[in-house]
Amino acid sequence: MAHGSSGQVTHGRLRRVARELAKFGAVGGAGLLVNLGVFNLVRHLTDLPVVRASVIATVVSIVFNYVGFRYFTYRDRDKSGRTKELTLFLLFSAVGLVIENGLLFLATYGFGWDSPLQSNVFKFLGIGIATLFRFWSYRTWVFRALPAKEAVASAESFLAEESLIGEQARARKARQRVS
Repeated sequence: MAHGSSGQVTHGRLRRVARELAKFGAVGGAGLLVNLGVFNLVRHLTDLPVVRASVIATVVSIVFNYVGFRYFTYRDRDKSGRTKELTLFLLFSAVGLVIENGLLFLATYGFGWDSPLQSNVFKFLGIGIATLFRFWSYRTWVFRALPAKEAVASAESFLAEESLIGEQARARKARQRVS
């Protein structure tokens, strides 16, 4: 019997992680389109160097992604420290920006691969590698789940309050019967 309940816990946890990954992917996918769209628009409309255009696009997608992650993917997570959350998000996003654009920089200036197709391929690869880092860092450090102790304490206080209300109601009924 313990094995079955353990399997249920594991299955439930896997479902939560899968749901989180799907939401992260949805926001990230939209952010990818924003990133590549802005990148190609800036490259087409300006004479900015490829990596500078990419950094601008990455910054725009970081803003887009924060809104999506905070209000969609991780809306149920702890919201008590928004300043700390935003600071960590920007810090880890900056690391992701360096990963993403570092690969593009290496391809462009290290190997001379600067055609629009090559730039988009390496931009896309950089986004992919940076996304792995971002998923880990955002879920681990930025949008943290409430600690189990806080969740248990909250549930216990709720149950204690419900129990007290029940006792008060029973005492009132007992007094009414005596009267």
